[in-house]
Amino acid sequence: MSQFRFPDGVEDLGGSGNEVRFNVSMPTDDDGHFGRECPDCSQIFRVSADDYDALPDDLTLWCVYCGHSDDHSEFITQQQMERATRAAHDYASQLVGQMLDATLGGMARRSRNNSFVKISYRSTPFYPEPLPGINEESLIRERICERCRLHYAVYGEHRFCPVCGPLPAMTVALDAIAADETRLDALANLPAEALRPLRESGVLDRTYADTIENVVGTVETLAEKTFHELVPNADVLLRGRGKIFQRPNDFADLYRDHLQRDIRLDLADSWADVEAVWRPVTSSPTTTASWITNTSLLRLRALCGKDSDCEWTTTSPDGPWISPSGSVSH
Repeated sequence: MSQFRFPDGVEDLGGSGNEVRFNVSMPTDDDGHFGRECPDCSQIFRVSADDYDALPDDLTLWCVYCGHSDDHSEFITQQQMERATRAAHDYASQLVGQMLDATLGGMARRSRNNSFVKISYRSTPFYPEPLPGINEESLIRERICERCRLHYAVYGEHRFCPVCGPLPAMTVALDAIAADETRLDALANLPAEALRPLRESGVLDRTYADTIENVVGTVETLAEKTFHELVPNADVLLRGRGKIFQRPNDFADLYRDHLQRDIRLDLADSWADVEAVWRPVTSSPTTTASWITNTSLLRLRALCGKDSDCEWTTTSPDGPWISPSGSVSH
């Protein structure tokens, strides 16, 4: 039996020499997840406790946002640290108390027969207070890694699995598009009286431009990563070509010449609409994935009160000009 008193949630594992070991439980949320905080960017994500317990003790963890990797013990959140620190403080307080009991109690006993000096000392029992709870933000979007099947939750766009590291380019792209869809859904659900000041102050215009820029950037990144994954000498072929993946017809030629896949034929009905459909090349000609953003952008266009003549141009001198209707010109 331990000579120290601890609150519920702390297990004294004993120790030897100057080493003391005890286990502090970390409560999970209603979905069975607990927090992890990146030691580099300080952002929080959450991981299924059941999945986490099954992982090896020497696990290297990845930040889902910035990609920092380190020993999993380094990803403790501030509230978890405060909970663990309370247990350590309770141990230290009792250790000091026991040392005082031994020293001052012994002096008091020896002074009983001393007619000149009397020392009195009364030991105070230690009663630990309950550990502080964990009140971190609940999960927002749960994800399941396609490779390791880990359940985890994020609070924004992410590019890494906590266990596997970098996610496939398609997974990152779909997540980015889903984030834009969520933003548009939130705007679409606002009442007309709430939308009016947003339109008048230019918030919807800025959101419209940002959404198109996000879509173009997502397509560019996915096309480039796919090309690098499937073409061994991609770096040589792309040298001096500038931002070729911002230019749909140019990168379509690139895919046709080096991957024997003519994207324009695949998307014959909507190739002119850069925000309509993107279908990446995969290693298997029968395995393709696509997403449609045209509906979302048209919804936002309607919210902004745009007409068919309104245009927005990318800031990149290498990029295409994009109109709300989706036409592209160089």
